[in-house]
Amino acid sequence: MNVFDWFGKWAIYNPLKIAFKEFETGREYSYAQFNKLGNNLAGMLSKEQGFAKGDRFAIISEFSMEYVVLFALAQKTGIILVPLNYRLAPDELNYIISNAEVAGIFYDEKFLDKIKNLESFQKIAFKLSMDNLADINKVCIKNKFEPPAIVSEIKEDDPMFILYTSGTTAFPKGAIYTHKMLFWNSINTELRLNITSNDVSINCAPPFHTGGWNVLLTPFIHHGAYTLLIKSFDPDLVLEMLDHEHSTIWWAVPTMLKMMAESPVFNKVKLSRLRYFIVGGEAMPIPLIEQWHDKGVLIRQGYGLTEAGPNVTSLDHQDAIRKKGSIGTLNFYYHAKLVDENFKEVAMGKPGEFVLAGPTVTPGYWKNPDESAKAIQSGWFHTGDLMIRDKEGYYFVVDRIKNMYISGGENVYPAEVEHVLGQHPAISSLAIVGVPDTKWGETGKAFVVLNPGIHISKDEILNYCISKLAKYKVPKHIEFLEELPQNDAGKIDRKKLKEMV
Repeated sequence: MNVFDWFGKWAIYNPLKIAFKEFETGREYSYAQFNKLGNNLAGMLSKEQGFAKGDRFAIISEFSMEYVVLFALAQKTGIILVPLNYRLAPDELNYIISNAEVAGIFYDEKFLDKIKNLESFQKIAFKLSMDNLADINKVCIKNKFEPPAIVSEIKEDDPMFILYTSGTTAFPKGAIYTHKMLFWNSINTELRLNITSNDVSINCAPPFHTGGWNVLLTPFIHHGAYTLLIKSFDPDLVLEMLDHEHSTIWWAVPTMLKMMAESPVFNKVKLSRLRYFIVGGEAMPIPLIEQWHDKGVLIRQGYGLTEAGPNVTSLDHQDAIRKKGSIGTLNFYYHAKLVDENFKEVAMGKPGEFVLAGPTVTPGYWKNPDESAKAIQSGWFHTGDLMIRDKEGYYFVVDRIKNMYISGGENVYPAEVEHVLGQHPAISSLAIVGVPDTKWGETGKAFVVLNPGIHISKDEILNYCISKLAKYKVPKHIEFLEELPQNDAGKIDRKKLKEMV
């Protein structure tokens, strides 16, 4: 058994402990059963099909028991998982499948129409539906025969995942996620969040983002804890299941917590065992934090990204109000600096790019040396995020470098303006993007969502800004929307907003 085989280890230490339950089917497997299923599938793919360490397998599916078995397979054999975003267009999926040069693919029948006509899909010799894999697993569980363990020499820098991220480049970039990254992210997470085998959580996040895997799910496997899988987020259902399962910890983005706080179920559940919610993606509004605190649920905000962690910083729940707007302090096994464009460290309280080094940082992007060289310089990963650090060591995100615009020669950070404007009682949510301006070069356009039943004029919003901000920071244009567009991670989709402009 290799040291990265977590199910193999727990099959020895606590074999009967239930590792996962699937809400939709009611199926549940213990750590010993997952170990058995992983060994069975590893034997089938290696001995019968000839697949080996380093081969890539794409998966287009929601989270399921079978997806977790594929994780066990990867840890046992060194096969690399390539989770596909089932919300992408066929052409985008075609690019990723081709770029990853996958040797096989596992798919949900519900997503087959998206991929069946793709040239890249048709070239793949090994294809298996998740339903068929479920049948294989069912037979294996009933069979008293114990498949032999697969012994594969896996090194810490071998890839475990290739996680494709969209961004400023024309094509998605495949961030390489190694076994070493997986291990150290779990240790960082456990140390800051006090994770033990007694913890209970729910996962309703998609499997094509690092958050779905690595905020809590993989640290939970590493520590022998229990997770309920739910295929998609529903605020009423999640509240009910958090209560029913006696969950101790859960992670979400602020939009999800806002929807849950507005749910009719909110006042019906006790959530008595929850230590706290882990919140990331964007800053959580103070009134929403206070609403959950009044419910008895504490909030821990943090920061992360696919290429590093993702659990990079954490703000202790006791500091949620005192350090409002902060992403907290650096987790254990990281080095970080705030630097200017010349890679010189900036003074305390001055904005600089957040750069990282440590065992949880990616070695680069799959088959993309140019982007890898841009991101990793002299051993430091450039996040593209501007931050400031206060005298106590707490970090505050100023904005993404790419979101900054220059108006009349002055740098404007939309996040700063959004924070001020977001304090207006009439405004539910907003986002600001830079737009071309004949006089100033660029100026801001604010997309605003008002609270239900509230009416306010554009002039009132502008006057509010003028009273609290320097003139060059005040957005010149305002547009009211029913809701802000979101990307697959639940964050505001600024790219779509710019397309609207």
